[in-house]
Amino acid sequence: MTVLIDTNVVMDVVFNNAKLIDGSRAILDCAEQKRYTGYISASAITDIFYLSKKRLGKKVAKEVIKELLQIFYPATVTDKNIYQALDLEWADFEDSVQFVVGEGLAVDYILTRNIKDFSFSSITAITPEQFMQTIAE
Repeated sequence: MTVLIDTNVVMDVVFNNAKLIDGSRAILDCAEQKRYTGYISASAITDIFYLSKKRLGKKVAKEVIKELLQIFYPATVTDKNIYQALDLEWADFEDSVQFVVGEGLAVDYILTRNIKDFSFSSITAITPEQFMQTIAE
């Protein structure tokens, strides 16, 4: 099973979001255990670095990225992906980029906290908790 991890799932763990950390942490743990193949888009990696640096400092942000790259594969974002995402005219451009990258990888799921933002997606978008139920079955 192959999945693309959205920025917000990683940020739950990085920022220790008490309400959401359990599901998101489980996603990272399962990836470490190789229970699925996980990708994070290159654009999400830069977003994660920026958000982490802003709140936790540059040194911590670098460590966050290094740890993520030990768990997930970075997914390339090409100029073609950007043009395809622009053509979609979704409300959230970042999500359209995620979708196009996921489509190119033929992922089974996009793991996100914002399922509604992927309502036009041909890839199933599910929350970390829903995904954990799926792989438990």
